[in-house]
Amino acid sequence: MANFFKMFTDDSDQEDPKLAKENIQIGVKYSRFSKPPVLGKKHLIRSNSVIYNDVEIGDNFKTGHNVVIREKTKIGNNVLIGTNTVIEGECTIGNGVSIQSNVYIPKNSIIEDNVFIGPCSCFTNDRYPIRVDYELKGPQIRKGASVGANTTFLSNIEIGEGAIVAAGAVVTRNVPPFYLAIGTPANIKPLPPNLKVPNMI
Repeated sequence: MANFFKMFTDDSDQEDPKLAKENIQIGVKYSRFSKPPVLGKKHLIRSNSVIYNDVEIGDNFKTGHNVVIREKTKIGNNVLIGTNTVIEGECTIGNGVSIQSNVYIPKNSIIEDNVFIGPCSCFTNDRYPIRVDYELKGPQIRKGASVGANTTFLSNIEIGEGAIVAAGAVVTRNVPPFYLAIGTPANIKPLPPNLKVPNMI
């Protein structure tokens, strides 16, 4: 059993490798013909995390504890997924993305390169939950955007390149590139010049 887990954890991390290997499920079969996940080099998957089949993950990947990544999700290189985060199926996550703890990312979400998502952010993909037959559409978060803590997003919201969503905002409409969304419901205003800079992830 130890050799199996060695394929899925990087013991170079300074934490106790036994902790990193505890109760990890890699390759949860959700359909008869699903295929084991593909993971790149140098990754650390911490305890009680679950990764389904048909998932593709790049190099230098790290999770916190209790992370769930559902089927047909694609994740790039140098990505961090924080503790208690859930990524539902058929999501795409780019390179250099930092997702903090307790984040919910629904099915059909797109997160581009160098995006930061603060803790307890909640994205949705169903505009009329269990009332209307609606095509599930998650968020599209464009490259270099930053999302503050405790934010909530309606379905099919696009956060433009380099935009910032302030902590606690409730986002009900698209945010243009290099704009700020702040408040409940969020007001949209141009970013100050000093914040029109790349994320330093």
